Amino acid sequence: MNVKIGTKAEAAALVTERDTAAAMGSGTLDVLATPRMAALMEQAAVLAAAEGLDEGETTVGTALNITHEAPTPVGMKVRAEAVVTAAEGRKLCFEVTAWDERGRIGGGTHERFAVNGERFAAKCRAKLNGGERTEN
Repeated sequence: MNVKIGTKAEAAALVTERDTAAAMGSGTLDVLATPRMAALMEQAAVLAAAEGLDEGETTVGTALNITHEAPTPVGMKVRAEAVVTAAEGRKLCFEVTAWDERGRIGGGTHERFAVNGERFAAKCRAKLNGGERTEN
């Protein structure tokens, strides 16, 4: 893995009815849901990391600490940016920010880990067969 500090990427979407708090069950209003904003931030981070990954590697999200500061209505465009702030071994740290057409709507930090995609998927599938237990 060779992800460079300062690497940036963006992800964008048009807010639809399925992106709302009411549709996602995270609230009752027809505004951009916080989980949808978070997913857009993670998408930007995935894109920022992708260029520096080795063949067969992917990243998985492990921490997200964000604020959702302003509402965005259905029909408005929203975008998120992720900037790599640290790369320590397999751990990647990002500053994430989101905006709609009127200004900033949220921000925070995000962490991801680089993993071998095939091994990670196999470990996950093993849980179905009684393997790989996690304690509460």
